[in-house]
Amino acid sequence: MTIKEQFTSYIHGLQDTICAGLEDMDGKAVFREDKWDRPEGGGGKTRVISNGAVFEKGGVNTSVVYGPLPAAMQQAFGVGESNFFAAGLSLVIHPLNPHVPTVHANWRYFELYDKEGKKIDSWFGGGADLTPYYLDEQDGVHFHATFKEAMDAFGAELYPRYKQHCDEYFINKHRNNEARGIGGVFYDYLRPADEQDAERLVAFQKANGDAFLTAYLPIVARTKDRAYGQREVDWQEMRRGRYVEFNLVHDRGTLFGLKTNGRTESILMSLPPRARWEYDYAPEAGSREAQLLAFLEPREWVK
Repeated sequence: MTIKEQFTSYIHGLQDTICAGLEDMDGKAVFREDKWDRPEGGGGKTRVISNGAVFEKGGVNTSVVYGPLPAAMQQAFGVGESNFFAAGLSLVIHPLNPHVPTVHANWRYFELYDKEGKKIDSWFGGGADLTPYYLDEQDGVHFHATFKEAMDAFGAELYPRYKQHCDEYFINKHRNNEARGIGGVFYDYLRPADEQDAERLVAFQKANGDAFLTAYLPIVARTKDRAYGQREVDWQEMRRGRYVEFNLVHDRGTLFGLKTNGRTESILMSLPPRARWEYDYAPEAGSREAQLLAFLEPREWVK
């Protein structure tokens, strides 16, 4: 199989695996699937879970799209008229209990062709990050350590590099560089040097995708039954507001999808069901809410 065929097959299998694991953890809700077609070429499978015992709203989506590269993306990539192929899995899960973190992950592959159909560029990207509202430090350590272990097989230098990329990417620049969450790993534009290197990068993507449930579900299991009240919900919604701001203002995937005539419902499924904004809000000094903000400062989670 070609690289794009291998990766497409993998993300569809991973979508099944992740959805099954999340449904089992929730115990009540199941994913609804919508298949959609893109008029210019390709389509996807959107799977959404809502109103569960554990997960209030979330989506695990795959898309495989191709065709002429829109003018806005030509400008962004610095190319002329081109065709493209893009395949990826993207997920966002917003739990009900404020003690359970929101999680985001995606893994993708992109090919670019000239007008004669010759491949002129290709790259992989992806990552996973955790957005808690309240945090036990062990959960942050577990999440980071799981992806470090997945990456270490491909080089001990990769986790520190991609952890730093994540810290630098998932920030609200308009909020004085406030972090969206406690990070994780993020990488983009991993260009294979040759076919053998492309196979290595597919294996790297698989190792990261396969690590997701191991990284996230133990955290959910530890926190999903903790007691909470209106104070915790209000804080969760304040932090969700920051999540919305990042996704609509800065997120590359959101902007790419909207500019390539992706399915709007699938793209915006990443937004939480409820969010809150209050003017010039700051948590009470010494509170657990204030403690969370201290955790948002970049730190070394894994030695």
